[in-house]
Amino acid sequence: MGFLSLLIVASMPVLQFLLIGLLGAFLATNYFNILTPSAMRDINKVTYVVFAPALVFASLAKTVTLSEIITWWYMPVNIGLTFLVGGIFGWLAVKILKPKKHLEGLIISNCAAGNLGNLLLIIIPAVCNEKASPFGDQQVCRDNSLSYVAMSMALGNIFIWSVVYGLMQMDGATIERMRNNENSSNSSQHNEVLKIESKEAYDDHEAVLEQKMPLLTDDKNKKNKGVLNQLLEELTTPPIISAIVGFVVGVIPWLKSLIIGANAPLRVIQDSITLLGDGLVPCITLILGGNLTKGLGKGGMKPLVIIAIIAIRYIVLPIAGIGIVRMANQLGFLPQDPMFAYVLMIQFTLPPAMSIGTMSQLFEVGQEECSVIFLWTYLVAGLAVTIWSTIFMWVLT
Repeated sequence: MGFLSLLIVASMPVLQFLLIGLLGAFLATNYFNILTPSAMRDINKVTYVVFAPALVFASLAKTVTLSEIITWWYMPVNIGLTFLVGGIFGWLAVKILKPKKHLEGLIISNCAAGNLGNLLLIIIPAVCNEKASPFGDQQVCRDNSLSYVAMSMALGNIFIWSVVYGLMQMDGATIERMRNNENSSNSSQHNEVLKIESKEAYDDHEAVLEQKMPLLTDDKNKKNKGVLNQLLEELTTPPIISAIVGFVVGVIPWLKSLIIGANAPLRVIQDSITLLGDGLVPCITLILGGNLTKGLGKGGMKPLVIIAIIAIRYIVLPIAGIGIVRMANQLGFLPQDPMFAYVLMIQFTLPPAMSIGTMSQLFEVGQEECSVIFLWTYLVAGLAVTIWSTIFMWVLT
Protein backbone atom coordinates (compact mmCIF):
# COMPACT_ATOMS: atom_id res chain seq x y z
CA MET A 1 0.00 0.00 0.00
CA GLY A 2 1.05 3.60 -0.57
CA PHE A 3 2.25 5.78 2.27
CA LEU A 4 -0.70 8.18 1.83
CA SER A 5 -3.22 5.34 2.08
CA LEU A 6 -1.54 4.10 5.25
CA LEU A 7 -1.55 7.64 6.65
CA ILE A 8 -5.33 7.79 6.19
CA VAL A 9 -5.76 4.42 7.92
CA ALA A 10 -3.54 5.50 10.80
CA SER A 11 -5.16 8.93 11.22
CA MET A 12 -8.78 7.76 11.49
CA PRO A 13 -8.47 6.13 14.95
CA VAL A 14 -6.48 9.08 16.29
CA LEU A 15 -9.02 11.57 14.92
CA GLN A 16 -11.79 9.60 16.60
CA PHE A 17 -9.85 9.71 19.85
CA LEU A 18 -9.25 13.46 19.52
CA LEU A 19 -12.88 14.27 18.70
CA ILE A 20 -14.32 12.26 21.58
CA GLY A 21 -11.55 13.46 23.92
CA LEU A 22 -12.27 17.06 22.92
CA LEU A 23 -15.93 16.48 23.72
CA GLY A 24 -14.91 15.15 27.14
CA ALA A 25 -12.76 18.24 27.73
CA PHE A 26 -15.66 20.55 26.87
CA LEU A 27 -18.05 18.61 29.10
CA ALA A 28 -15.57 18.98 31.97
CA THR A 29 -15.36 22.79 31.69
CA ASN A 30 -17.30 25.09 34.00
CA TYR A 31 -19.48 26.17 31.07
CA PHE A 32 -21.05 22.71 30.66
CA ASN A 33 -20.20 21.28 34.11
CA ILE A 34 -21.40 17.80 33.12
CA LEU A 35 -18.21 15.81 33.61
CA THR A 36 -17.62 17.08 37.11
CA PRO A 37 -14.90 15.42 39.23
CA SER A 38 -17.52 13.31 41.00
CA ALA A 39 -19.15 12.34 37.69
CA MET A 40 -15.81 11.29 36.22
CA ARG A 41 -15.06 9.22 39.31
CA ASP A 42 -18.40 7.42 38.97
CA ILE A 43 -17.99 6.80 35.23
CA ASN A 44 -14.44 5.65 35.84
CA LYS A 45 -15.63 3.11 38.41
CA VAL A 46 -18.22 1.67 36.01
CA THR A 47 -15.68 1.62 33.19
CA TYR A 48 -13.04 -0.33 35.08
CA VAL A 49 -15.38 -2.59 37.00
CA VAL A 50 -17.71 -3.47 34.11
CA PHE A 51 -16.74 -2.28 30.62
CA ALA A 52 -12.98 -2.95 30.60
CA PRO A 53 -13.19 -6.45 32.16
CA ALA A 54 -16.00 -7.33 29.75
CA LEU A 55 -14.00 -6.34 26.67
CA VAL A 56 -10.82 -8.03 27.90
CA PHE A 57 -12.61 -11.29 28.75
CA ALA A 58 -14.63 -11.36 25.52
CA SER A 59 -11.57 -10.90 23.32
CA LEU A 60 -9.28 -13.33 25.16
CA ALA A 61 -11.79 -16.12 25.67
CA LYS A 62 -12.70 -16.04 21.99
CA THR A 63 -9.28 -15.97 20.38
CA VAL A 64 -6.57 -17.16 22.76
CA THR A 65 -5.23 -20.73 22.88
CA LEU A 66 -2.39 -22.32 24.82
CA SER A 67 -0.15 -22.46 21.75
CA GLU A 68 -0.73 -18.77 21.07
CA ILE A 69 0.17 -17.80 24.62
CA ILE A 70 3.49 -19.60 24.16
CA THR A 71 4.16 -17.75 20.89
CA TRP A 72 3.49 -14.41 22.63
CA TRP A 73 6.41 -14.90 25.04
CA TYR A 74 8.29 -11.92 23.59
CA MET A 75 5.66 -9.34 24.60
CA PRO A 76 6.80 -8.97 28.26
CA VAL A 77 10.38 -8.66 26.98
CA ASN A 78 9.29 -5.89 24.62
CA ILE A 79 7.45 -4.02 27.37
CA GLY A 80 10.49 -4.34 29.60
CA LEU A 81 12.64 -2.83 26.85
CA THR A 82 10.27 0.16 26.49
CA PHE A 83 10.72 0.83 30.21
CA LEU A 84 14.49 0.31 30.02
CA VAL A 85 15.13 2.57 27.02
CA GLY A 86 12.74 5.27 28.23
CA GLY A 87 14.13 5.10 31.76
CA ILE A 88 17.74 5.45 30.59
CA PHE A 89 17.00 8.52 28.48
CA GLY A 90 14.79 9.94 31.25
CA TRP A 91 17.70 9.56 33.69
CA LEU A 92 20.00 11.35 31.23
CA ALA A 93 17.44 14.17 30.89
CA VAL A 94 17.33 14.52 34.69
CA LYS A 95 21.12 14.69 34.94
CA ILE A 96 21.39 17.29 32.17
CA LEU A 97 18.41 19.53 33.00
CA LYS A 98 18.70 19.21 36.81
CA PRO A 99 15.04 19.66 37.85
CA LYS A 100 13.94 19.83 41.48
CA LYS A 101 15.16 16.80 43.39
CA HIS A 102 11.70 15.57 44.36
CA LEU A 103 10.58 15.52 40.69
CA GLU A 104 13.33 13.27 39.32
CA GLY A 105 11.36 10.03 39.73
CA LEU A 106 8.27 11.64 38.19
CA ILE A 107 10.20 12.70 35.09
CA ILE A 108 11.89 9.32 34.63
CA SER A 109 8.53 7.58 35.12
CA ASN A 110 6.87 9.66 32.39
CA CYS A 111 9.72 8.80 30.04
CA ALA A 112 9.63 5.08 30.84
CA ALA A 113 5.97 4.10 31.29
CA GLY A 114 3.51 4.37 28.40
CA ASN A 115 -0.27 4.01 28.38
CA LEU A 116 -0.24 0.30 27.56
CA GLY A 117 -3.92 -0.29 28.20
CA ASN A 118 -6.52 2.39 27.61
CA LEU A 119 -5.03 4.05 24.56
CA LEU A 120 -4.25 0.76 22.82
CA LEU A 121 -7.86 -0.32 23.35
CA ILE A 122 -8.92 2.79 21.44
CA ILE A 123 -6.37 2.84 18.61
CA ILE A 124 -5.63 -0.78 17.68
CA PRO A 125 -9.18 -2.14 17.06
CA ALA A 126 -10.07 1.04 15.17
CA VAL A 127 -7.19 0.39 12.74
CA CYS A 128 -8.68 -3.02 12.01
CA ASN A 129 -12.09 -1.47 11.30
CA GLU A 130 -10.70 0.60 8.41
CA LYS A 131 -11.46 -0.95 5.01
CA ALA A 132 -7.97 -0.12 3.73
CA SER A 133 -6.28 -1.73 6.75
CA PRO A 134 -3.24 -3.82 5.75
CA PHE A 135 -3.93 -6.42 8.44
CA GLY A 136 -6.45 -8.59 6.58
CA ASP A 137 -10.00 -9.56 7.56
CA GLN A 138 -11.54 -6.92 9.82
CA GLN A 139 -13.15 -9.27 12.35
CA VAL A 140 -10.13 -11.56 12.64
CA CYS A 141 -7.84 -8.54 12.96
CA ARG A 142 -10.06 -7.01 15.64
CA ASP A 143 -10.30 -10.20 17.68
CA ASN A 144 -6.56 -10.86 17.56
CA SER A 145 -5.64 -7.25 18.27
CA LEU A 146 -7.89 -7.11 21.33
CA SER A 147 -6.17 -10.21 22.66
CA TYR A 148 -2.77 -8.58 22.20
CA VAL A 149 -4.00 -5.40 23.87
CA ALA A 150 -5.46 -7.34 26.80
CA MET A 151 -2.09 -9.05 27.27
CA SER A 152 -0.37 -5.67 27.05
CA MET A 153 -2.72 -4.19 29.65
CA ALA A 154 -2.12 -7.00 32.14
CA LEU A 155 1.66 -6.99 31.73
CA GLY A 156 1.80 -3.19 31.64
CA ASN A 157 0.12 -2.89 35.03
CA ILE A 158 2.66 -5.27 36.55
CA PHE A 159 5.58 -3.26 35.18
CA ILE A 160 4.03 0.08 36.14
CA TRP A 161 3.26 -0.95 39.71
CA SER A 162 6.76 -2.32 40.23
CA VAL A 163 9.17 -0.09 38.31
CA VAL A 164 7.26 3.21 38.37
CA TYR A 165 6.01 2.60 41.88
CA GLY A 166 9.62 2.47 43.09
CA LEU A 167 10.53 5.68 41.27
CA MET A 168 7.54 7.58 42.66
CA GLN A 169 8.23 6.19 46.13
CA MET A 170 11.73 7.64 45.79
CA ASP A 171 10.22 11.08 45.10
CA GLY A 172 7.91 10.69 48.08
CA ALA A 173 10.86 9.83 50.32
CA THR A 174 12.79 12.84 49.01
CA ILE A 175 10.03 15.31 49.77
CA GLU A 176 9.52 13.67 53.17
CA ARG A 177 13.20 14.25 53.98
CA MET A 178 12.87 17.87 52.85
CA ARG A 179 9.93 18.37 55.19
CA ASN A 180 11.74 16.67 58.07
CA ASN A 181 14.82 18.84 57.54
CA GLU A 182 12.67 21.95 57.55
CA ASN A 183 10.87 20.86 60.71
CA SER A 184 14.20 19.93 62.31
CA SER A 185 15.60 23.37 61.51
CA ASN A 186 12.57 25.10 62.98
CA SER A 187 12.67 22.85 66.03
CA SER A 188 16.38 23.57 66.52
CA GLN A 189 15.79 27.32 66.49
CA HIS A 190 12.93 26.92 68.92
CA ASN A 191 15.08 24.81 71.24
CA GLU A 192 17.80 27.47 71.32
CA VAL A 193 15.22 29.96 72.55
CA LEU A 194 14.07 27.51 75.20
CA LYS A 195 17.67 26.96 76.35
CA ILE A 196 18.13 30.63 76.92
CA GLU A 197 14.89 30.90 78.88
CA SER A 198 15.20 27.84 81.04
CA LYS A 199 16.87 24.42 81.06
CA GLU A 200 13.91 22.98 82.93
CA ALA A 201 11.53 24.15 80.23
CA TYR A 202 13.81 22.57 77.63
CA ASP A 203 13.74 19.22 79.46
CA ASP A 204 9.95 19.36 79.58
CA HIS A 205 9.89 20.04 75.86
CA GLU A 206 12.09 16.97 75.21
CA ALA A 207 9.78 14.84 77.32
CA VAL A 208 6.80 15.94 75.24
CA LEU A 209 8.64 15.08 72.01
CA GLU A 210 9.44 11.60 73.32
CA GLN A 211 5.77 11.06 74.12
CA LYS A 212 4.80 12.10 70.61
CA MET A 213 7.30 9.86 68.78
CA PRO A 214 5.22 6.64 69.04
CA LEU A 215 2.24 8.53 67.58
CA LEU A 216 4.34 9.76 64.65
CA THR A 217 5.64 6.23 64.07
CA ASP A 218 2.08 4.85 64.09
CA ASP A 219 1.02 7.43 61.48
CA LYS A 220 3.95 6.44 59.26
CA ASN A 221 3.11 2.73 59.59
CA LYS A 222 -0.50 3.44 58.68
CA LYS A 223 0.63 5.34 55.60
CA ASN A 224 2.91 2.46 54.53
CA LYS A 225 0.06 0.00 54.97
CA GLY A 226 -2.16 2.24 52.88
CA VAL A 227 0.45 2.29 50.11
CA LEU A 228 0.75 -1.51 50.13
CA ASN A 229 -3.03 -1.87 50.04
CA GLN A 230 -3.19 0.51 47.09
CA LEU A 231 -0.50 -1.47 45.29
CA LEU A 232 -2.35 -4.73 45.89
CA GLU A 233 -5.61 -3.23 44.66
CA GLU A 234 -4.00 -1.99 41.44
CA LEU A 235 -2.41 -5.38 40.73
CA THR A 236 -5.76 -7.12 41.26
CA THR A 237 -7.93 -4.75 39.26
CA PRO A 238 -10.98 -6.17 37.44
CA PRO A 239 -9.30 -5.91 33.97
CA ILE A 240 -6.37 -8.05 35.14
CA ILE A 241 -8.61 -10.57 36.86
CA SER A 242 -10.82 -10.77 33.75
CA ALA A 243 -7.69 -11.27 31.63
CA ILE A 244 -6.70 -14.24 33.80
CA VAL A 245 -10.20 -15.72 33.56
CA GLY A 246 -10.24 -15.10 29.81
CA PHE A 247 -6.93 -16.92 29.42
CA VAL A 248 -8.26 -19.85 31.45
CA VAL A 249 -11.45 -20.12 29.37
CA GLY A 250 -9.50 -19.74 26.14
CA VAL A 251 -6.97 -22.52 26.83
CA ILE A 252 -9.48 -25.09 28.15
CA PRO A 253 -11.36 -26.44 25.09
CA TRP A 254 -14.41 -27.89 26.85
CA LEU A 255 -14.91 -24.71 28.88
CA LYS A 256 -14.51 -22.56 25.79
CA SER A 257 -17.10 -24.62 23.90
CA LEU A 258 -19.70 -23.88 26.60
CA ILE A 259 -19.52 -20.11 26.08
CA ILE A 260 -17.91 -19.35 22.71
CA GLY A 261 -19.45 -20.15 19.34
CA ALA A 262 -22.78 -20.02 17.55
CA ASN A 263 -23.83 -23.43 18.97
CA ALA A 264 -22.50 -22.90 22.50
CA PRO A 265 -25.20 -23.61 25.13
CA LEU A 266 -24.17 -20.54 27.19
CA ARG A 267 -23.42 -18.24 24.25
CA VAL A 268 -25.78 -15.62 25.69
CA ILE A 269 -23.13 -14.97 28.35
CA GLN A 270 -20.50 -14.15 25.74
CA ASP A 271 -22.97 -12.01 23.77
CA SER A 272 -23.91 -10.03 26.89
CA ILE A 273 -20.29 -9.54 27.89
CA THR A 274 -19.39 -8.40 24.35
CA LEU A 275 -22.25 -5.88 24.44
CA LEU A 276 -20.95 -4.45 27.72
CA GLY A 277 -17.41 -4.28 26.35
CA ASP A 278 -18.54 -2.05 23.50
CA GLY A 279 -19.15 0.75 26.01
CA LEU A 280 -15.50 0.93 27.07
CA VAL A 281 -13.92 3.03 24.32
CA PRO A 282 -16.30 6.03 24.37
CA CYS A 283 -16.30 6.17 28.17
CA ILE A 284 -12.54 6.07 28.69
CA THR A 285 -11.98 8.59 25.88
CA LEU A 286 -14.39 11.07 27.48
CA ILE A 287 -12.67 10.60 30.83
CA LEU A 288 -9.21 11.11 29.32
CA GLY A 289 -10.36 14.34 27.69
CA GLY A 290 -11.87 15.56 30.94
CA ASN A 291 -8.77 14.72 32.97
CA LEU A 292 -6.47 16.64 30.64
CA THR A 293 -8.21 19.91 31.54
CA LYS A 294 -6.65 19.63 35.02
CA GLY A 295 -3.31 20.71 33.55
CA LEU A 296 -4.62 24.00 32.16
CA GLY A 297 -3.17 27.11 33.80
CA LYS A 298 -0.74 25.18 36.01
CA GLY A 299 3.05 25.54 36.09
CA GLY A 300 5.89 24.28 38.24
CA MET A 301 7.69 22.38 35.48
CA LYS A 302 10.46 23.75 33.31
CA PRO A 303 9.51 23.95 29.61
CA LEU A 304 12.78 22.22 28.68
CA VAL A 305 11.83 19.24 30.86
CA ILE A 306 8.46 18.90 29.11
CA ILE A 307 10.17 19.17 25.71
CA ALA A 308 12.66 16.48 26.77
CA ILE A 309 9.87 14.11 27.82
CA ILE A 310 8.03 14.68 24.52
CA ALA A 311 11.24 14.10 22.54
CA ILE A 312 12.00 10.86 24.39
CA ARG A 313 8.47 9.48 24.10
CA TYR A 314 7.82 10.48 20.48
CA ILE A 315 11.24 10.51 18.81
CA VAL A 316 13.78 8.38 20.69
CA LEU A 317 11.50 5.51 21.75
CA PRO A 318 9.73 4.98 18.37
CA ILE A 319 13.06 4.87 16.53
CA ALA A 320 14.38 2.37 19.07
CA GLY A 321 11.14 0.39 18.76
CA ILE A 322 11.51 -0.07 15.01
CA GLY A 323 15.03 -1.44 15.41
CA ILE A 324 14.20 -3.69 18.38
CA VAL A 325 11.02 -5.21 16.92
CA ARG A 326 12.52 -5.74 13.46
CA MET A 327 15.51 -7.49 15.00
CA ALA A 328 13.23 -9.69 17.11
CA ASN A 329 11.22 -10.56 14.00
CA GLN A 330 14.35 -11.46 12.03
CA LEU A 331 15.50 -13.71 14.88
CA GLY A 332 12.16 -15.55 14.76
CA PHE A 333 10.93 -14.40 18.16
CA LEU A 334 7.56 -13.15 16.90
CA PRO A 335 4.50 -14.98 15.52
CA GLN A 336 3.64 -14.57 11.84
CA ASP A 337 0.77 -12.13 12.43
CA PRO A 338 2.00 -8.63 11.43
CA MET A 339 -0.55 -7.11 13.84
CA PHE A 340 1.49 -8.54 16.73
CA ALA A 341 4.62 -6.72 15.53
CA TYR A 342 2.54 -3.57 14.99
CA VAL A 343 1.29 -3.66 18.60
CA LEU A 344 4.86 -4.12 19.84
CA MET A 345 6.00 -1.05 17.89
CA ILE A 346 3.06 1.04 19.08
CA GLN A 347 4.05 0.21 22.67
CA PHE A 348 7.13 2.38 22.08
CA THR A 349 5.02 5.34 20.89
CA LEU A 350 2.46 6.04 23.59
CA PRO A 351 1.96 8.98 25.97
CA PRO A 352 2.68 8.43 29.69
CA ALA A 353 0.59 5.99 31.71
CA MET A 354 -2.32 7.57 33.57
CA SER A 355 -1.40 5.46 36.63
CA ILE A 356 1.51 7.85 37.21
CA GLY A 357 -1.07 10.47 38.18
CA THR A 358 -2.58 8.04 40.68
CA MET A 359 0.85 7.49 42.24
CA SER A 360 1.57 11.21 42.41
CA GLN A 361 -1.60 11.57 44.47
CA LEU A 362 -0.72 8.50 46.50
CA PHE A 363 2.67 9.88 47.55
CA GLU A 364 1.50 13.53 47.54
CA VAL A 365 4.30 14.67 45.26
CA GLY A 366 4.35 16.48 41.89
CA GLN A 367 0.59 16.43 41.34
CA GLU A 368 0.40 19.75 39.48
CA GLU A 369 3.56 18.98 37.52
CA CYS A 370 2.11 15.61 36.52
CA SER A 371 -1.07 17.30 35.21
CA VAL A 372 1.03 19.66 33.08
CA ILE A 373 3.08 16.77 31.65
CA PHE A 374 -0.09 14.85 30.81
CA LEU A 375 -1.66 17.88 29.13
CA TRP A 376 1.23 18.47 26.72
CA THR A 377 2.18 14.85 26.04
CA TYR A 378 -1.41 13.86 25.23
CA LEU A 379 -1.90 16.92 23.02
CA VAL A 380 1.21 15.99 21.02
CA ALA A 381 0.19 12.31 21.01
CA GLY A 382 -2.44 12.87 18.33
CA LEU A 383 0.10 13.92 15.72
CA ALA A 384 2.94 11.68 16.92
CA VAL A 385 0.94 8.44 17.08
CA THR A 386 -0.58 9.10 13.64
CA ILE A 387 2.80 9.64 11.97
CA TRP A 388 4.55 6.73 13.67
CA SER A 389 1.58 4.39 13.17
CA THR A 390 1.80 5.13 9.45
CA ILE A 391 5.54 4.46 9.43
CA PHE A 392 5.08 1.19 11.35
CA MET A 393 2.46 -0.11 8.90
CA TRP A 394 4.65 0.94 5.98
CA VAL A 395 7.63 -0.91 7.47
CA LEU A 396 5.61 -4.06 8.22
CA THR A 397 3.77 -4.25 4.91
